[in-house]
Amino acid sequence: METRALGRTGLEVSILGFGCGAVGGLMVRGTPADQERAVARAIELGINYFDTAAMYGSGESERNLGRVMKSLKPDIRVGTKVRVPADERSRIGAAVTASLEASLQRLQLERVDLFQLHNHITRAGRDSDLTPEIVLGEVVPAFERLREQGKTRFYGITAVGDTPTLHQVVDAHAFDTAQVSYNLLNPSAGTTVASGYPAHDFANLLAHTRTASMGVIAIRVLAAGALSGVETRHPLGSPSVEPIGSGSAYRIDVERARRLEPLVREGFADSVIELAVRFVISNEAVSTALVGYSTLDHLEYAAAAVDKGPLPGAAIERIAALQNSFVGEAR
Repeated sequence: METRALGRTGLEVSILGFGCGAVGGLMVRGTPADQERAVARAIELGINYFDTAAMYGSGESERNLGRVMKSLKPDIRVGTKVRVPADERSRIGAAVTASLEASLQRLQLERVDLFQLHNHITRAGRDSDLTPEIVLGEVVPAFERLREQGKTRFYGITAVGDTPTLHQVVDAHAFDTAQVSYNLLNPSAGTTVASGYPAHDFANLLAHTRTASMGVIAIRVLAAGALSGVETRHPLGSPSVEPIGSGSAYRIDVERARRLEPLVREGFADSVIELAVRFVISNEAVSTALVGYSTLDHLEYAAAAVDKGPLPGAAIERIAALQNSFVGEAR
């Protein structure tokens, strides 16, 4: 499997990543045997980046990944995340440190390759959101101390929140990586979209991450499953999912996904799922496309899609034309 540089970190990561979250659900609610089979097969396929978080299944994802890693002893890159609760904003350094130490215990590791902020970044900083001033002035020093202590190699953000504040944090060149929502339903992180496009406008965020030499982990590659064009969800996956940056409801995302099916009939891909995965890896600013899995078959399908490589230019142009048909619709 192709690998790409994870920004300025010096790490090479597989172009397809393994999402261990609750949306796919395998590493949260799957059986131990299925979890170990899937991780072993992913490694065999060449996948070397595994992404989890303390909040996925209240630590179950980390525990399960830790158990599997202890059994397989794989040579992989592991990233996890911290979400600072609203009631701990007065002690961010302590909260961040305690979260990573608990994650390391669950993962049965002495350090992770990547530690990421999971809070939304907004100007108002309401509830558990953090302002850019708090992120740069308090979170970064806390992360840097953990790096100096050898508990993480690199650190990053989840780039969700107000676009101007996300740009501000990225432009500060303080973080090594960013998890960026980027998919067929909302391509705005990688391009300029027309006024009235029915999605959150990330205003070409990937141009900013490129300038900052940040690694990019593309998230919501399949819009939490909506790009399957089917509303029903796998029993292991989250029963309901709130869209990130795309439509106002999962149902709306599914409806728009179905409107991309002409591209399949025109021969650009075998399915909209394949189209979605290959669309994301077609952007060279993306280091790895993170996909969540419910079954081993899901993993095999995503890997097969990646093996077909980026989409041709004609497909990208046709996708843009269909995306433009969404302009003016309500989110």
